[in-house]
Amino acid sequence: MNLPLFKQMMKIHAKGMSNYAFGSAFYILLMFWLYPGIADNTGALNELLKSMPEGIVNAFNIQGGFGSMEAFISGEYYGLILPLLLSIFSIMLSTGLMARLVDQGSMAYLLSTPTTRRQIATTQAGVLSTGLLLIMVVTTAAGMLGYIWFIGDKYAFNGARYIQMNVVAWMLFIAASGIAFLLSSVMNDEKKALGTSGFIVFGMFALDMLGKISGSVEWLRYASIFSLYRPSDIAAGNGHPLLAAMILLAIGLASFAAGIIAFSKRDLPL
Repeated sequence: MNLPLFKQMMKIHAKGMSNYAFGSAFYILLMFWLYPGIADNTGALNELLKSMPEGIVNAFNIQGGFGSMEAFISGEYYGLILPLLLSIFSIMLSTGLMARLVDQGSMAYLLSTPTTRRQIATTQAGVLSTGLLLIMVVTTAAGMLGYIWFIGDKYAFNGARYIQMNVVAWMLFIAASGIAFLLSSVMNDEKKALGTSGFIVFGMFALDMLGKISGSVEWLRYASIFSLYRPSDIAAGNGHPLLAAMILLAIGLASFAAGIIAFSKRDLPL
């Protein structure tokens, strides 16, 4: 890794990272603020869930109902809003860090310095991973503040499960951003890299959702990394979050490593 390049890239992308981080923090605080008004009607809401098609309930990760704060946010935030938010972030930043620099000719300037291709790619991977970590740390901290401000001792809240949800979400997007980074590392055209990364990442999200809606196509889920991300199970104290996090981390590290190696060996139109 090249530390001066890392600092410069972090400076360039700091505003974008901060926007996503504070946007995520705003949404999670909104969830904690809303819950006390919903908690008094959880019985009616859970009955409503029972009347809904099972596939729809599964697709939106609201199997756990609304009986606890973590069950509520697992469906309302971690099941849909956060995955969409971080998917966009991962695709946009990975493309901006790699393919855009090649497409615009900026990579030639970086390579004219005494810095190897491998160092450049490793540094860019570090910037992407750090951005994801920043967003998840701010989100987690905002949730804990939301608990202190709006929940307190009035309603059930399992902080350990909440942290597990955030850790698994971070690992999910280490994997997703690793895949997007790999694609961006082997493409010269920014638009092509952006479109291909978006198609694959959002395609996997769609496959997971389709597999949850209908049991006849449940097998589609297993072609998607999103099948390992089950916030409603974590909120209920079920599943294997540590195993899921380790598998997602392995996928992410392998994808980043493949991207770094591919970039260091390919021909560049400089």
